[in-house]
Amino acid sequence: LSTILLLYSLMIISAQLRLGGFYSWSALRILTLLARPKQFLLALMLLSALLSAFLANDIICFAFTPVLATALLQAQLNPLPFLLGLAVASNIGSAATIIGNPQNMLIGQVGDLDFGSFLLWCAPPSLAALFASYGIILLWYRKKIAMKYPGPPLRQGQDWPPFDRWQTTKGLIAVAALIILFFTPVPREVSAITIAGVLLCSRRQKTRAILGLVDWHLITLFCALFIIVRGVLQNDMVPDLVTQFAHWGIDLHNLPLLTFISTVLSNVFSNVPATMLLIPFLSPEKTEAWYTLALSSTFAGNLLLLGSIANLIVAEQALNFGIRISLRDHAVIGIPVTLVSLLILIGWIAL
Repeated sequence: LSTILLLYSLMIISAQLRLGGFYSWSALRILTLLARPKQFLLALMLLSALLSAFLANDIICFAFTPVLATALLQAQLNPLPFLLGLAVASNIGSAATIIGNPQNMLIGQVGDLDFGSFLLWCAPPSLAALFASYGIILLWYRKKIAMKYPGPPLRQGQDWPPFDRWQTTKGLIAVAALIILFFTPVPREVSAITIAGVLLCSRRQKTRAILGLVDWHLITLFCALFIIVRGVLQNDMVPDLVTQFAHWGIDLHNLPLLTFISTVLSNVFSNVPATMLLIPFLSPEKTEAWYTLALSSTFAGNLLLLGSIANLIVAEQALNFGIRISLRDHAVIGIPVTLVSLLILIGWIAL
């Protein structure tokens, strides 16, 4: 219940900022760098990673993509490196904190992990992976990043929310208060649901509009998976599997091996179900294993276009503007980005 409450509350806070126009306003602030594509790509990836670390990365992609696609088509720039950079950076940035994405929220709540300790352990490899990803995108598109792009006609009209200073300020105050409370003994889900409840008391922002942006499908999936996992834990299946794994020489307390298994399962089942499958095998005392699972399952989402909801949101939103991101387009960036990110994680584990 604590994980469901935290996830639901953070979706409400993110919806407040989206309806206040904060995300589109943030994207518009960096468009002044469009004349310098390399600097613009770096600013875009840093901004999307930072926002994804403390807000839902899926909403960041949903809000940024239309603004970005419009600006790139107007400037006649090749949109692929920038849209891929947005997807990759939002995934990597979300790995840095407990509240960056659903699987991290699950890991943080079930493992009873400290917010500050999680940030200190996960932020450095996430930052290193972000800069490595920037270098990979620049290397692949070194001759195409500033190329004039004779794309499809620009779609008329803007369907992103207009900027509302008061609603945005209220949302940012809520985020700041939430992060401060996360460093106190108050349970995270209690802090989050309280702040979300305050936001829902607004007389100017319609509750129906805010709740309409809550991902009820994901919350339902979490509920269903919790029931399944509970059913598995009520018998001796997990201890038997641990014994069998040990017989095969598979030790999930071996962090590089856990990284590999998490990556494979995340691309077979998706990262949230994979995380739920692996959590029962982790020891509460070995926090590094929980951190490793959080980073590896999130980094794995960059491997393929279908590996992350954030990737699919960028691709689907871009298609509305006539920009097609194929499986190959994503793979030529996603595969090396994921491999390098995982190598950085393994190096961090060794340190």
